[in-house]
Amino acid sequence: MKNRFVTSILLLWFISIASENQLKAQGCVAIRQFSGVGNALNQGELLQTGDWNFVTNYRYFRSFRHFKGTHEEPDRVANNTEVINWSHAVDFTISYAFNKQWYGVVSLPFVYNERSSLYEHGRTERHVSYSQGIADVRLGLGYWLFKEEKAKNGNVAFGLNLKLPTGKYDARSTFYNVGPEGAPERRPVDQSIQPGDGGVGLIVDMQGLQFLGKEFIFFYDGFYLINPRETNGTRTFRETLNPVLSNESIMAVPDQFAFRSGVFKSLFLHGLGISLGGRAEGIPVRDLLGGDAGFRRPGYVISIEPGISYMIDNLTLNVSVPIAMHRNRTRSVTDIAASTPQNYRHGDAAFADYLLNIGLAWRLVKKEAPVFNEF
Repeated sequence: MKNRFVTSILLLWFISIASENQLKAQGCVAIRQFSGVGNALNQGELLQTGDWNFVTNYRYFRSFRHFKGTHEEPDRVANNTEVINWSHAVDFTISYAFNKQWYGVVSLPFVYNERSSLYEHGRTERHVSYSQGIADVRLGLGYWLFKEEKAKNGNVAFGLNLKLPTGKYDARSTFYNVGPEGAPERRPVDQSIQPGDGGVGLIVDMQGLQFLGKEFIFFYDGFYLINPRETNGTRTFRETLNPVLSNESIMAVPDQFAFRSGVFKSLFLHGLGISLGGRAEGIPVRDLLGGDAGFRRPGYVISIEPGISYMIDNLTLNVSVPIAMHRNRTRSVTDIAASTPQNYRHGDAAFADYLLNIGLAWRLVKKEAPVFNEF
């Protein structure tokens, strides 16, 4: 029974690291990925002082379905005017246990993105823009509230993380039919595929688990990213599309939020485990701190998230596929300010149907010094 218990917790621990907050937007709503922030579900005896955990995670999505509010606009696909984003990201995350309650995390993400559209290329031809490179690095500390006997039925942790502007927020690509006499120009790519946002942010996160009996485990985690910087100075060229968009000529540095929860069960078949949960993630219309000027696409996605894990010793493979159930491109500051009784404005955004997350985690346990008996 004890081995089954340990197997369950370790599998869940990995699920929390490798799957939580894999959030780069499911489309044009520029939610950025944050795997490893929140970190590692350790419980009681399982994470000892000096233990390390190494995680790499790959994430992919293709967004193409346009929404205004919760209403889908199927004519965009039918008329071949949809915007399509392809996103590939790989995160490398290291966590370390200072003791049974304090832990630290460093996460280094890399991205490769493509974006196909008509409207960004003179509305006459479809072309693709690109971005790639390191994204925004995160450094964090967390604290588990309980240990030993008090943690036998579950535990909860809170963390603070610093997001550094290491990713390019003015990455450029070639845009066609937009220069003098229709010449191509090098311009910043859309906000949704910029590797970084240009802001120093504070991430407040929490995570926890509760044992439900019959070897079922309830887990939950979430975060809120506070980005005090208002705009990052990168031009969008949106004012050239419509004079109403003049206040969106520069990219905003928006806040971000996410929450997920679900149930995990170990199948006790050669280290196999399954999970089922839900998640909500998005960009708010207004930030907690700082102003709200500049361009952002606010909105959120609610998904159902099945997952499967396989563990061999201290190595764990995890696959999860969040499937979008509810998508909402909320009204932006510009939409609200520019609307009149005669002209109601509501911008749109493209969302994906699903995400694919594939993760691999390796737990390095600190070796105890040998004890020698004296004769």
